[in-house]
Amino acid sequence: MNFSELTIPSVLFVTGIGTDVGKSFVTGWLAREFIASGIPCITQKMIQTGNNEFSEDIERHRNIMGTGYLDVDRDHTTAPVIFTYPASPHLAARLDGKEIDLQKISDATKELLYHFGHVLIEGAGGLMVPIKGEYLTADYIRDNDIPVVVTVTGQLGSINHALLTFNALKSYGIKLFATVYNPHFDKDATICNDTRDYLKSWLSNHFAQSLWLEMPEIISETDV
Repeated sequence: MNFSELTIPSVLFVTGIGTDVGKSFVTGWLAREFIASGIPCITQKMIQTGNNEFSEDIERHRNIMGTGYLDVDRDHTTAPVIFTYPASPHLAARLDGKEIDLQKISDATKELLYHFGHVLIEGAGGLMVPIKGEYLTADYIRDNDIPVVVTVTGQLGSINHALLTFNALKSYGIKLFATVYNPHFDKDATICNDTRDYLKSWLSNHFAQSLWLEMPEIISETDV
């Protein structure tokens, strides 16, 4: 797809219908496709958990993009908050005895936006993941007025998880820019084809202005 024909928001937040649905692959793939379409772009990991002094998700983005590590990765502008325990942000922060600095995250986004023009922010888990107490990822997205890209899959249960996510977007007043279908989990063709068709139809009725995109299988198969 030639993204240069579209109006691309300067900042997009990549979320998913749950954990381990391929957000990192989608983020890296979208960045690569934007750049190939002549749209300058960089990725950011909002909060990285399960790492120490580096972000494995940023590393995956760069591998897919084919750029290698950048200076803004080495100085942590692209991953301003990193915790060691592989858990949701609020728990990982507590276990490390640290506070999550939301201003540091938003300042990093502004810095990246200034230098690169477009920023794709990958979240941790889904929309309703807690960051601080009852302050959720969806609150941060809404408060910063960021349109979202939702990663969906076709496996059993995905319709339920996807509709919960889309209805949460409605209740928060968050704009849906695109839905990206990740084919990596397509093990049962009957279920996955029905899930894909159902979600496309539902979105055409409820988020008619949003895009439906399908990530190539090769990206989701290969941990490049």
